[in-house]
Amino acid sequence: MKKYMIKLNGKVYEVEMEEVTAENSASLLEKQASATKETAATTIEQEAPAAAPSAPVAGAETIEAPMPGSIVSVAVKVGDQVKKGQVLLVLEAMKMENEIVAARDAKIVSVNVAKGDMVNPGDALVQIA
Repeated sequence: MKKYMIKLNGKVYEVEMEEVTAENSASLLEKQASATKETAATTIEQEAPAAAPSAPVAGAETIEAPMPGSIVSVAVKVGDQVKKGQVLLVLEAMKMENEIVAARDAKIVSVNVAKGDMVNPGDALVQIA
């Protein structure tokens, strides 16, 4: 593990980082999930969580995040009519912007993300019908 000193908002924090490889990534996730030890002495204020995805609409197709990343922009809103290939939103992953497009002509039923949201693979982004 490597130790780093990080200064954030005028306070200095000591951070330990462990190298993640394909071999040990699964065990790290298990350790992280079972960890109960408090490591930070201060509380970090978080933004309100994004609205929960709406209930599935009959006949609607959910467009899911193909990879983890951050939403850079959302180009549609509920009720919009979109054409096949039209950009719905932009997802940044690994410093690359990926356009998420409509697979068919449709109407936007719900938008489950906003600019700045972090998403994981399989998270519902938009529903179309």
